[in-house]
Amino acid sequence: MSQTNGDIQTVDQWFDIGALDDIPRLGARVVRTRHGDIAVFRTADDRVFALDDRCPHRGGPLSQGIVFDGRVACPLHNWCIELSDGTAVAPDEGCTGTYPVRRDGERVLLGLASGMGNVVSLVQATEA
Repeated sequence: MSQTNGDIQTVDQWFDIGALDDIPRLGARVVRTRHGDIAVFRTADDRVFALDDRCPHRGGPLSQGIVFDGRVACPLHNWCIELSDGTAVAPDEGCTGTYPVRRDGERVLLGLASGMGNVVSLVQATEA
């Protein structure tokens, strides 16, 4: 199975960040880069999305939020963010950055543009 989600942007390199099963269903893992953390989410139907690990409201760690219906609820103030495009659900306003992610079989790959640096590590959301 192949799946690609995220912003349409120039991807200079795809990083294999682990197996699909490394990310819990309705959960997240954090990919650390030298430019900040990226939250990688898995939905109940095994779709995978990647967002900046910062809520647009007050910068809360989205990776520690509740994943449901293609959204994540920020653990600080319960803002809901669409996983597909990073936008806040009305009546809230704002957005967080998204990253291309694709599945190659059971492997998850994260696309990064030049200047983002290399992936440092994949960690549990609670360790972020």
